[in-house]
Amino acid sequence: MEKYLDLRNDSDYTKIEEAGEVIRKGGLVLFPTETVYGLGANGLDTKAVEKIYLAKGRKSDNPLILHIADFSMLPQIAQNVSELEKKLMKAFWPGPFTIILERTEIVPDIVTAGLDTVGIRMPSGEIARKLIEYSQVPIAAPSANISGRPSGTNVQDIYDELKDKVDFIIDGGETEVGLESTVVKVIDGVPHILRPGKITAEQIKEVAGNVEIDKHILNKTEAGQKILSPGMKYRHYAPNAKCILVYSKDNDKLIEKIKEIATEYKNPLILSKTENSPKLKEFKTIDIGNSLEDISKNIFTILRKVDGYNPDIVIIQGVEKEGLGLAIMNRLIRACEYNYIEI
Repeated sequence: MEKYLDLRNDSDYTKIEEAGEVIRKGGLVLFPTETVYGLGANGLDTKAVEKIYLAKGRKSDNPLILHIADFSMLPQIAQNVSELEKKLMKAFWPGPFTIILERTEIVPDIVTAGLDTVGIRMPSGEIARKLIEYSQVPIAAPSANISGRPSGTNVQDIYDELKDKVDFIIDGGETEVGLESTVVKVIDGVPHILRPGKITAEQIKEVAGNVEIDKHILNKTEAGQKILSPGMKYRHYAPNAKCILVYSKDNDKLIEKIKEIATEYKNPLILSKTENSPKLKEFKTIDIGNSLEDISKNIFTILRKVDGYNPDIVIIQGVEKEGLGLAIMNRLIRACEYNYIEI
């Protein structure tokens, strides 16, 4: 039976010390970060990290991110860090920003999927930072969910699928951001965004002077291709129902297209912005919010709810692919398995 610690209305973080001991002893801890919930283990212990892959049903060629509490932990796991990489870390840590660096020999192959690099993040969520401090080791932690399913932004959404697979659960309530961290790798002196998140291309460009967005953010990876970041390759964030993503800058055309698709099915379900829900009142709709921040926070919980409606199609309204919108569209395109229409 897993241990459950409820910190939703409790700021006594000394209680996290017990969870830190679980990590040190090779156990699994489900815990909140500011982005999504993580499934954490000692990132320097191969056998502990194996438990993450087993619990999630995760493919072994999908690398993990190591989480650290402060800069003093960095030299243990990363080497040959450039001035630009240091500048990016200083600008965006602690926060929802992962940087891929050359790893040291102490980092197990299982964490990096055999690559000579490792993704590293310093979360800003206080519960996550305290857990790492008490653990006294970098924590390997992908999103807390069964692989392919939407990530967890609260314990209730993921409790049933993970309760028998972890040793300790820390409930910190709803996460702040709702999407996983931005992942960046500096290539030839230019930061490349491999996975978009709350830290946007525009913000990175302000710090680095330049930025590139990996083509796979909105497109499939090729068969057999090595992936440098989590979230690049496999079907992800997806409900069981078939989904289609629709976007247009022209809202009237967007509504028209959604209605056209919906009428082809017996039991369509539409995920739409608040402002468009009244225009689609003849269909079953779920409001995803209006602002990009609201959609970011809501989308994974909503994607988990849609199968309860037993739809034969889920039609999702897309958003502009700028700022936080790029991260939202990256997740939705994968949830829809690249079934995407732009008008």
